[in-house]
Amino acid sequence: MRNEIATSGANSENSTAGGAHWNLVEARKIYNLPFNDLLFRAQSVHRAHFDPNAVQMSRLLSIKTGGCAEDCGYCSQSAHYPTGLKASKLMEVERVIAEARRAKEGGATRYCMGAAWRSPKERDMEVIVAMVRGVRSLGMEACMTLGMLSPQQSERLADAGLDYYNHNVDTSERFYSEIITTRTFADRLDTLANVREAGIKVCAGGILGMGETVEDRISMLVTLANLPAAPESVPINMLIPIPGSKLADAAPVDPIDFVRTIALARILMPLSHVRLSAGRTEMSDEMQALCFFAGANSIFVGETLLTADNPGEDHDAALFRRLGLKPMALEQAEMEPAE
Repeated sequence: MRNEIATSGANSENSTAGGAHWNLVEARKIYNLPFNDLLFRAQSVHRAHFDPNAVQMSRLLSIKTGGCAEDCGYCSQSAHYPTGLKASKLMEVERVIAEARRAKEGGATRYCMGAAWRSPKERDMEVIVAMVRGVRSLGMEACMTLGMLSPQQSERLADAGLDYYNHNVDTSERFYSEIITTRTFADRLDTLANVREAGIKVCAGGILGMGETVEDRISMLVTLANLPAAPESVPINMLIPIPGSKLADAAPVDPIDFVRTIALARILMPLSHVRLSAGRTEMSDEMQALCFFAGANSIFVGETLLTADNPGEDHDAALFRRLGLKPMALEQAEMEPAE
């Protein structure tokens, strides 16, 4: 495997570099701190590197839905499960750019495009490149999630100006094969390495509530933190059980455990944007507020995340007003860490 979790070594709260800065023992001790102490530490780290009242706003669009050959147990788009989702063709470039323009008018600074593929075919790359260039021409950051990428595909997307590539590791290496069998944990890390080598920023996180243990969640975050460079963006998703999928009857995540995971992600990866991602429709305003205090500083806006529901913009705007939060400007999203 390209990267292994360290079992010893010094930690660092001021570096995105990997090289065994964190180990499972240290991370477990942090996760198990008294809740108030954990949140105080996470908020202190957060304030050292970000405006604590600014949240990055991203928009996500499914540019090709359903019919995926992977058997990810959580996904509505897998062809392996009777979820009732109908497969679609790849969207036209003009429509994607029009949607991106509307997203920018609504305050989004990053536009994320997702396709339900195991990996993109060569015949699709020209259209994908055109989408990236079109979004970048609007002055927005462009992000893609297309499945596994080869080094050549990564280079081509980098040349087109792609800012971020999303490829979640989903869970720990130990638990991974319980959720996905059509590719390995090492395959995930290989794509992340290909993307990083091409000069594209990495977006990689995971999903909570799939039946994993707390130890699996900690292990997942240690793996991400100990990559040669930690992901610039770390989405933490709460499982949305999809009828017909393998995880349709999964038990819900304890809200306090979810907040603890957000706090640990912030402490282990102090310079990363930690995104409160899928599952926000099932979170109370109070739970989301605790997540923001614990270091989450990025969300998806809009009523849909690929195929799942998301809080509407009116609800998010009202919550932001109540909490005194503001959308993060593009220059803030890309700013250098505070001294």
